[in-house]
Parts: sequence; C-alpha cells; structure tokens
Amino acid sequence: MSNLSNEHELIRLTDSYIALWNEADPEIRRERLRELWSDDGVQVLVNPPQGMREALATLAVPLPSVEIRGRAAMEGRVRAAYEMFVAPGENEFAPGGPAMRLAGNLIGIAWRMVATKDGAVTGGGYDVVLVGDDGRIRWDHQYVGVS
Repeated sequence: MSNLSNEHELIRLTDSYIALWNEADPEIRRERLRELWSDDGVQVLVNPPQGMREALATLAVPLPSVEIRGRAAMEGRVRAAYEMFVAPGENEFAPGGPAMRLAGNLIGIAWRMVATKDGAVTGGGYDVVLVGDDGRIRWDHQYVGVS
C-alpha cells in the first residue's frame, strides 16, 4: 500500500472520502469516486437503516447486511446520500478524527454528520475500508450510528 504509507496520505484518504459525500456537482462526484473506489469495490452497510430493521423484524426475518457492488451502484448510493442529507443545506459530513491504520491494508475512518447552522453532531459512523495496492477502496464496511 505504497500510497498510504504515512500519516499525510491517511489524512488525504479521509478528506477525499468525506469530500465525496459532500460533493454537489455530479461530474466532480463521479471523478472523486473513480479516484477513490475500485471498479469492483463493495460497500457493506453492516447495520441498515432503522426502517429496514423494523420491517424485517415484523416479518421475523434475520437482519441482513446491505451490499452495494461496483462503482456504478456506489455512485447511486453516494448520490442518494447527498440528496437526502447534504443537498437540503441542513447537514454536511465531516471527519470524526484522523484515519487509523488497523492492520495491513485495513483503514478505519470515523465520520460525523453535522448541522451546517451550528456544527451540532446529528449523526455519524465508522467505516473499515480495505485499500488495494493501487490505493483505491476495495471493501468498505460502514457502521452507521457509531461515532
């Protein structure tokens, strides 16, 4: 993982990851995603949204993780999150601290959703990402609600 060998590169990874979710311009967002994400990258939502959990509980169905596979699907995921949380102008995403090297090519990224009017934390999470030798994300296990 030659391009994530020092703290400055971990900071760059965190900043790039957060900027992706805050980007308003679809073309710039697509380019950020290409730079950050492997073509066949996967994001796993380890704890899906509350509404999904409640619906599955009423059906007595075990809670599954949700997987987003490939860059095109991830582009849709990022766009939907942007439109839901950032576009209305009430929130933006921010780092929850510096990225941490966990083991090998695993990196931990803490993030927060903050109110634009006063900076109050309105949500957050933690992502454990596997970065390929090319420096791009191959797997992202996202834990929402953990900050």
